[in-house]
Amino acid sequence: MTQNYDADLALFINGSWKIGEGRDLFPVVDPSSGETIAEVPLASPADLDEALAAAERGFALWKATPVEQRAAVLNKAAALLRERADGIARILTMEQGKPLAEARGEVMSSASLFEWCAAEASRIYGRVLVRPTGQRALVTKQPVGPVAAFSPWNFPVYLMAKKLGPALATGCSVIAKPPEETPGCTGALVRCLYDAGLPGDVVQLVHGVPDAVSRHLLASPVIRKVSFTGSVPVGKHLMRLAADGLKRVTMELGGHAPVLVFDDCDLEKTLDMVVPQKFRNAGQVCVSPTRFYVQQGIYDRFVEGFAARTAKVKTGNGLEGDTNMGPLANVRRPAAIEALVEDARAKGARVLAGGNRGNAGFFFQPTLLADVPDSADIMANEPFGPVAVAAPFVDLDDAITKANRLPYGLAAFAFTEQMRRANLLGDALESGMVGINTFAISVPDSPFGGVKDSGFGSEGGIEGMESYLVTKAIHMA
Repeated sequence: MTQNYDADLALFINGSWKIGEGRDLFPVVDPSSGETIAEVPLASPADLDEALAAAERGFALWKATPVEQRAAVLNKAAALLRERADGIARILTMEQGKPLAEARGEVMSSASLFEWCAAEASRIYGRVLVRPTGQRALVTKQPVGPVAAFSPWNFPVYLMAKKLGPALATGCSVIAKPPEETPGCTGALVRCLYDAGLPGDVVQLVHGVPDAVSRHLLASPVIRKVSFTGSVPVGKHLMRLAADGLKRVTMELGGHAPVLVFDDCDLEKTLDMVVPQKFRNAGQVCVSPTRFYVQQGIYDRFVEGFAARTAKVKTGNGLEGDTNMGPLANVRRPAAIEALVEDARAKGARVLAGGNRGNAGFFFQPTLLADVPDSADIMANEPFGPVAVAAPFVDLDDAITKANRLPYGLAAFAFTEQMRRANLLGDALESGMVGINTFAISVPDSPFGGVKDSGFGSEGGIEGMESYLVTKAIHMA
């Protein structure tokens, strides 16, 4: 399998690709086998300083570039992503583990995101205020400045595109710090931008020890905004670093999405929707449906149907065409999930499907835990893996109380055919995004973000574009 891994692993700084050249190296591992398949160079402090200087120059150039040219680069990059989708998807699968079809879908979604940002770039509007004759007052929007963008390994292409697209559309330069686990597919994304005509100083691509890179970049006055997708503890740490320089931040942090299933739903249709969504990307999705609260009257039928469907999910190497779910992305995840499952089992939960690690690679069986008490660790800590937990609820008030009991509020879902109840749920669920009878909540024209400990600010939609802009009032008399 490893001979098919043909990614070019390099940093991109100051308009040139940089490989080993004495730099420290980080092993890239195929999660389906646990084998090292390549090594990616890590940026030195001197590399980071060079990237900062380039980003400062790139911002001066790019903010003065006509919006039509910015849009043309994004549209061309989108076209290149579509042309290269099969190759990029294969690299993504080998680095991250998800099935090839999911990987290709991620690349195509990134292309669509670039296209939406390109179209929206020309709609950055200001205002003219009413003033006496001969006077003017204007409100304008300008790019915030160079951006430090940190993205995770679960959707490495799409989540980096989600930062690059709006930043470039609004006129910002970017230093992109993707995860070291998935350097080939993120490098391919950046190559599409430069092959599309992006000037060499506008986007820098660096890898390195995350804490060292973030401290170095955020200590610089060059960086004016931080965009981060990842865990709550790391997000809070970056916010503290950003506070010293009063840098703008957008934080898309962890969640623990509740799913409320009411007894008036179409149960079979609901099960056919929720089970594939739960095990998409092996559950390594920040909005993955995880805490299933089911109304008492249909609870037993729900968990039986869920278990039966879970048993049919085929796990294996993501490059194999019949695989429904690949391995977890890194060696840390199986042990962490195993500990959560064992704790739940010890506290009274029933294992109705799965529950065990695989024999090779970083696999964990698709798992359903029923009758999980609130005292179980997994009810408070997001498993970020292929584990669904289920418990019954009595009525609407009980369901809302259970859904809102945690300090997280990224996504929440509900299944009901009663319109009045759906309206109440939309208002009452403490979450940045609510899906009622749908999981389609991450689309280019809609804001994506959480409340409470799940962060603040939005990516996606016009709200995501606004986060890369500052407001200026100009008064003329």
